[in-house]
Amino acid sequence: MDEKKLAIIATKGSLDWAYPPFILASTASALGYETQIFFTFYGLQLLKKKLSLEVTPLGNPGMPMPMGMDKWFPVLGLALPGMQGMMTSMMKQKMKSKGVASVEELRELCQEAEVKLIACQMTVDLFDMDQKEFIDGVEYAGAAAFFEFAGESDICLYI
Repeated sequence: MDEKKLAIIATKGSLDWAYPPFILASTASALGYETQIFFTFYGLQLLKKKLSLEVTPLGNPGMPMPMGMDKWFPVLGLALPGMQGMMTSMMKQKMKSKGVASVEELRELCQEAEVKLIACQMTVDLFDMDQKEFIDGVEYAGAAAFFEFAGESDICLYI
């Protein structure tokens, strides 16, 4: 029987969107799937050596708010200076208190599990990104190369 394959396209570069591709990829790899994550546009932030990921409550109605803020705090107040930093800090603290691995740890786990991390070359060029900013072990390819793998995959996810 052929090895199962999982293809993930990661397009988001915020803290809350950093977890799904790495959790799903590391889990799939542990289950024996050959796994690739194709990072494009803002998802490329997840490959940087120095992560400065934040979470924003704006435009995220599903985000649980601390202290029942969603019931009494005006939505416009979420745009106040410092609110994004405060929410990011609270989210990181919550994850730490629940024993959730950091994005860096999950990313390392993926690399140890031989998940192929692919940076979209077109987006790297488009945003004039320096490959020295990215972690070691990243491959660079275009969408066509990724589709060769994705076209044979059992599961394709867009995150």
